[in-house]
Amino acid sequence: MWVGVAAALLANLLYSLGFVLEKRALSSLPEVTIRQPARLLRLVIGSPLWIGGSLTLAAGFGAQLVVYRTLPIAAAQGIFVSGLVLLVLLSARLLGEETTGRERYALGAILAALLMVVLSLKESGGGADTVSRSAPYQLILLVCVPSLAGGVWLYGAAERRARHRHRAPTTGVEYGVAVGLLYGVSSLAIKGVSSYLTTSGLGHAVVELLRSPYPYLLLCTGVFGLVMSQAALQRCRASLIVPVCTTVTCLYTAVFGTLSFGEALPHDPVRLTLRLGGTALAVSVLLAMPKHDPAPQAPIGAKELTPP
Repeated sequence: MWVGVAAALLANLLYSLGFVLEKRALSSLPEVTIRQPARLLRLVIGSPLWIGGSLTLAAGFGAQLVVYRTLPIAAAQGIFVSGLVLLVLLSARLLGEETTGRERYALGAILAALLMVVLSLKESGGGADTVSRSAPYQLILLVCVPSLAGGVWLYGAAERRARHRHRAPTTGVEYGVAVGLLYGVSSLAIKGVSSYLTTSGLGHAVVELLRSPYPYLLLCTGVFGLVMSQAALQRCRASLIVPVCTTVTCLYTAVFGTLSFGEALPHDPVRLTLRLGGTALAVSVLLAMPKHDPAPQAPIGAKELTPP
C-alpha cells in the first residue's frame, strides 16, 4: 500500500513540475490556437523547455502505472488531488502567479481531503482494499466515448464565448473542465494498461493489450489533450486551470473507474465516511473556484480619459 502512496506523491511532483515548465515555455511563444494544430505542434516541439516539461509529464505517467497496480482507483484519486497544493506553490515560485484568498482556502480543503483518503486506505483489522485488474471493454467504451465527445464540445463552446468582445477575463474554468474530461478518459485507459504489466509472457501481454481499447483511447486523448491543454495553458493561469482539470479528472476517474472496474468502496462505516468526505471536499474545491479574473486596475494617479 505504501509503495502506491509513494508512487502517487511522486506522480504529483512530476505532473506539477511538468505543467509549470510547459506553461513557462508557452509564455515565451507566439499565440497558439486549436484552430491551427500543426502550427501549435511545430512551435512547442521547437522549445527545449517545453520538451523538458513533456518528458517530466511522461515520467509521471510511469509513476501512475505503479499507483494503479497497488491502490484502488478511488483512493488513488484522493492522493492525486493533493498535487494541486504543490502546483500552486510552484506556479507562485516559478511563474509569479498570485492566488486569491478563496483559492488558498480551497488548498486547505484539499490537504484535509488528502488526509481523509489516506486514513481510509487500511482496514482496522489489517486487511487492505482489493485492487481490480480488468473491466468489460463494452462498458469502458460506453463511458469513455461520450466523455471524449463532451469534452471536445465544451472546449469548443468555451472558445466561441471567449471570442466575444467586452467579455470579462476568463480564469479558464471551462477549459479546465473540458480537458479534465479527456484526462479522465486517459486515466481509465492507464488503469487498463496497468493490468497488462507482467514480468513473464511479455509478447502475449503486448498482443492482448493491442486487442484492447486502451492504447487507442490513450492515443486519442493524447492528441486532443495535447492541443487543447497547451492552448488553454497559454491564455490562462496554470495555478487555476490545472487544479480545475485535476479535480475533474480525479472525480471522473474515482466515480466511473470504481464502477467500471468493479472496485467496492470500504465496508467499514468510518473508512467509507472518510473516503466519501474526501471526495466531497474535492468537489467543493471546484465549486469554489472563481469563473473570472478581476479586471486590471488603472495605475494609482492615472487620470480617467473623458471625451471633450
